[in-house]
Amino acid sequence: QVQLVEFGGGLVQAGGSLRLSCTASGGTFSSYALGWFRQAPGKEREFVSVISGRGSNTYYADSVKGRFTIFRDNAKNTVYLQMNSLTSEDTAVYSCAASIWNAPRLAYEYRYWGQGTQVTVSS
Repeated sequence: QVQLVEFGGGLVQAGGSLRLSCTASGGTFSSYALGWFRQAPGKEREFVSVISGRGSNTYYADSVKGRFTIFRDNAKNTVYLQMNSLTSEDTAVYSCAASIWNAPRLAYEYRYWGQGTQVTVSS
């Protein structure tokens, strides 16, 4: 089975930046689309971004367009999420996930999930 582990969460001031990473093992990395989701307390999990297996296709939630960038390094089995201009609305647990589909945007289309990493944006 595929295992995913996220890194890079932490506390950052509003307007600041963070870079999250997710490293995979146990599968052929380039065969999977890699997505990022987030979940804030009391809210449902929401789609953030996804990149296809070869990196050709990327999609972003409207709330993060122009601020977040997703990219991957298949040689390192790692996908990244660069987050800029962070606001308190970005505070959540961020999880990466792997899917056999091209670039899905719905949580149920992902088979494997990481444990999540906390991102907290202070005022």
